[in-house]
Amino acid sequence: MSRTFARIVFALTAAFFAAFFLWPILQILKGGFIDADGRLTFEYLRVILANPIHRDTLANSFLIACATTALSFLIALPLAFVSDRFLFPGKNLLGSLVLIPMILPPFVGAIGIKQIFGQYGALNALLIRAGLFPEGWTFDWFAAAPFAGIALVQALSLYPIIYLNAVAALANIDPAMEEAAQNLGCTGARRFFKITLPLIKPGLFAGGTIVFIWSFTELGVPLVFDYARVTSVQIFYGLKDIGGNPAPYALVAIMLACTVVLYALGKGIFGRGAHAMMARATSSGGARPLPPARRWLCTALFAGVTLFAVLPHIGVILVAFSSDWYASVLPSGFTLENFRVALGHDLTVPAIANSLKFAGISTLADIVLGVAIAYVVVRTRIAGRQVLDFLAMLPLAVPGLVLAFGYLAMSQEGKFFAFLNPVENPTVLLIIAYSVRRLPYVVRAAAAGFQQTSVTLEEAAQNLGAPPLKATCKVTLPLISANLIAGGLLAFAFAMLEVSDSLILAQKQAYYPITKAILELFQLLGDGKFIASALGVWAMAFLAVIIVSLGVLMGKKLGAIFRV
Repeated sequence: MSRTFARIVFALTAAFFAAFFLWPILQILKGGFIDADGRLTFEYLRVILANPIHRDTLANSFLIACATTALSFLIALPLAFVSDRFLFPGKNLLGSLVLIPMILPPFVGAIGIKQIFGQYGALNALLIRAGLFPEGWTFDWFAAAPFAGIALVQALSLYPIIYLNAVAALANIDPAMEEAAQNLGCTGARRFFKITLPLIKPGLFAGGTIVFIWSFTELGVPLVFDYARVTSVQIFYGLKDIGGNPAPYALVAIMLACTVVLYALGKGIFGRGAHAMMARATSSGGARPLPPARRWLCTALFAGVTLFAVLPHIGVILVAFSSDWYASVLPSGFTLENFRVALGHDLTVPAIANSLKFAGISTLADIVLGVAIAYVVVRTRIAGRQVLDFLAMLPLAVPGLVLAFGYLAMSQEGKFFAFLNPVENPTVLLIIAYSVRRLPYVVRAAAAGFQQTSVTLEEAAQNLGAPPLKATCKVTLPLISANLIAGGLLAFAFAMLEVSDSLILAQKQAYYPITKAILELFQLLGDGKFIASALGVWAMAFLAVIIVSLGVLMGKKLGAIFRV
C-alpha cells in the first residue's frame, strides 16, 4: 500500500510540475530561441545582447542583486553571531523584532522610504530645520542614486532570511570544534573565518541564494522608484508585445539562465554539503554572559539595526495615518480616514477578497501535495524520491517573474492552455502560480516533522491492524501538526502578498489581488499614496500575526523552511 501510494504521488507530482513548471519554462525558451519556421535561432538573443540598453539593464539587475545580498549579509551575520553566542538584556524580544522586516513586501516599504528621503521628504525638512540648508532647499536622495536606494530597501526587507538560516546553522555547530581551534591558538576573528564560517557556509548559502534570486528579479521596488533600467521592468513593459515580439521571451530566457547558472556555481562552490558533526555536542556550549558594558552594547546593536530596518515600515505607517505630509519632518495632520477608505474603496475590497480566495485555495493545495511529497521522500524508499524532492524545491530557485511570464506565454491564443488566458479571468492561473511558488515551504516544514517523528509509532499502529495511510493520518499527522500549520501559514502569508505573479497575471481590476491594488492606488494622483499605505498597514498587521505565530511554532527551526 505504501509503495503504491508513493508511486501515485510521484506520478501526480511529476504531471503537475510538467504542466505548470516545466511547460511554462519551455514556452519561454521556445519564444526566445525558435523562429517563425520552427528552427533553432540565436538571432533574438544576439539582438538583445547587442542592444546597449538591454546590456545595461542586465548589468544593473545583477549588480543590485549583488549589493542587496552583500548588504543583507553585513546586517544579518553579526546579529546571528551575537544572538547565538551571548546573553544580553532584551535578547528574546529583540530576536523576535529582527523578523519585523518580513511583514512588508519590499515594494510597499519603498513607498515609506520615498516619503522620508524624497525631494520634499522628512529628511530634507529635518536638515532645513537644523539650519544646515536654506529654506526651500530640495534634494531627492534616492532619485540621485536609485541603484543604492533599491538595494538598501531590498536588503532591509530580506536580511531576516539570511539571519534565520545563520542562527539555525550556528546552533548546529559542535562547540568542541571551536574549542579545539582555540586550544591550538586560533582565536578571535581568525577562528571565526577559519572554523565557524566554513561550518555554517551551507546554511548561509541557503539563505543567500533566495535573497539573490529575489532581488535579481524584484519588480515592485523598481516600479515604485520609477527605475526602468533593470531587466524585470523591461520585461514588464514588454508584456503588451508578448504575442508577436520575441524580445521579451529572450529577456526572460536570459534572466532564467543567469539565475540557474549563478545558483549552480554557488551550489558547487559553497553548497556542496554540511561538514560532519558529532551526533551530540561534546561540549556544553551555549550562549554565555558578558560584562555589563558589552551586554548593553549587544542590545544597542540589535536595537539600532532593527530601528534602521523598520524605517520603511515607519514611513508607510506615518503616511497611512497622515492627512497631509509635504516638506515637513512629520505629517502636518493625522487621521484614521485613510484606513476606513482603504477597507471601503471600490478597488481594495474586491482585492482583499480576491487575495483571500487565491491564497486560501492555493494553501490547501500546497498542504495536501506537500504532505504527500514529504511522506514519500522521508518515509519510503521508492526509486526517484530524491528527484521528487528536487522538483518540489525548484520553484525557490526559479524567479517568480519568470514563471509568471511563462504562464502568460503558455496561455496565449492558439496554445494548449489558451483556456486559462488571464486576460479574461486569471483566477485559475493565479491559484496555480501561488501553489507552485509556495509549495517548497510546506514540503520543507512537513519533511522536518516526519524526520523528527519516529517511524516506530506508525509501525506500532500498523501492527495493531491499521493500514499505512490510516496510521499516518491518525498517528503522525497530529504529531507534526505544528509543522504543518507553520508551513501553511507561511505559504498563505506569502501568497497573500505575492508580487510578480499578481502584477503580471492580474490584468482586470475585478481580479486584482492586494499587491496589484496597492501599486495601482500608489500611482493615483491625490490621496492614492495615503490609501495605498493604509492598505499596506493592514497587510503588515496581517503578516505580523503570521510571523509571530511561526516564531512560536518553530523557533530557530524556521530558517530550515527558507532553503533550496
